[in-house]
Amino acid sequence: MKKVLILMCIVSALVSCKQENKQVVEVTYPETRKVDTVDTYFDTEIKDPYRWLEDDRSDETAAWVKAQNEVTFGYLEKIPFRNQIKNKLEDLWNYEKIGAPFTEGDYTFYLKNDGLQNQYVLYKRDKDGNEEIFLDPNNFSEDGTTSLAGLEFSKDSKTVAYAISEGGSDWRKVIIMDVTSKAILGDTLIDIKFSGLSWKGNEGFYYSSYDKPTGSELSAMTDQHKLYYHKLGTSQSEDKIVFGLDQKRRYIGGYVTEDDKYLIITAANSTYGNELYIRFDKSKQ
Repeated sequence: MKKVLILMCIVSALVSCKQENKQVVEVTYPETRKVDTVDTYFDTEIKDPYRWLEDDRSDETAAWVKAQNEVTFGYLEKIPFRNQIKNKLEDLWNYEKIGAPFTEGDYTFYLKNDGLQNQYVLYKRDKDGNEEIFLDPNNFSEDGTTSLAGLEFSKDSKTVAYAISEGGSDWRKVIIMDVTSKAILGDTLIDIKFSGLSWKGNEGFYYSSYDKPTGSELSAMTDQHKLYYHKLGTSQSEDKIVFGLDQKRRYIGGYVTEDDKYLIITAANSTYGNELYIRFDKSKQ
């Protein structure tokens, strides 16, 4: 329904524009260099004249992006009814939004956005109804582009590990915090990608990641996922590799069952099909 309303508003804005405000804007796009790059797959030659743009850290690519942006925003800024659409959308989206609550220990948590906040705020409420801001991602960075990318509480709900994403990056940082005092515990874990978090009791948790690429984090290949175990009070360099050294797998995940007896490991080399492994903790017998 919201999408229909938004579409109707945009159409109305377009129709209501006066004829004298209409103007034809000619767009001259920057020239994009072509190269003679050819790959052969199964005896078939495939031309790739824009391969050089895959180097996202080169000065030439940066200059190309800048030139494209100048053309794009130069055109958008000349649309006479652009601000009308912007203001209408802002008005439609400016309402309080609250996520489904969940309980951890003695507290109830929920996400809320007052209306136009860049990021949802995580609130904590006790049994007496007293509530406070638990985590406000809008304060994670000055420009508001660092988001809360996941969180997991220890079995006794006294400690939380939460992941943050900076600028929408798939590479995450994980911060460990005391739930009551909100004191940060130990070092921040870095260079974590495509990972959940799963606690083993209250002593530590499992997470997944790749070796950090030597080139660009955006375009360099990452093809060997590994499952790690982090014990509280130790540095990330001491984290043990639990699974993923024997052969390359693109995706590996691990989670601990509620009774803490089993570690369930999934592994796959594509987005379909998987391997499944179960590890039993003999100390829980």
